[in-house]
Amino acid sequence: MKEFGYKVHKERLIDYDKNDKRVLEHLKKHEPSVLTCIACGSCTATCSAGQFVDFNIRLVQTLLRRGEIEPLKKEVQKCMLCGKCILICPRGVNMRNLILAIQTAIDKLK
Repeated sequence: MKEFGYKVHKERLIDYDKNDKRVLEHLKKHEPSVLTCIACGSCTATCSAGQFVDFNIRLVQTLLRRGEIEPLKKEVQKCMLCGKCILICPRGVNMRNLILAIQTAIDKLK
């Protein structure tokens, strides 16, 4: 086997088969605009909460699609639900409803 001078650290690997996709499936039914997100970052750039705490809406989308529930739960709690992200989104994703639906789905999983 040829060595290229780098290694993949096991702690950095994501096993998509082990992650929980139930929250994403819940959102597809209750807030279908989740599927239209193109991860452009406009929402994150205008986020009021992001100016005060380490909050990243793009990270919310990434964690949601990966099925990483615990970090997702911590991230959505930072949202102030101000709605600026809805105004700037070029795809019309209703992030306020999405955040609330994520919180509801996570509570149902308990």
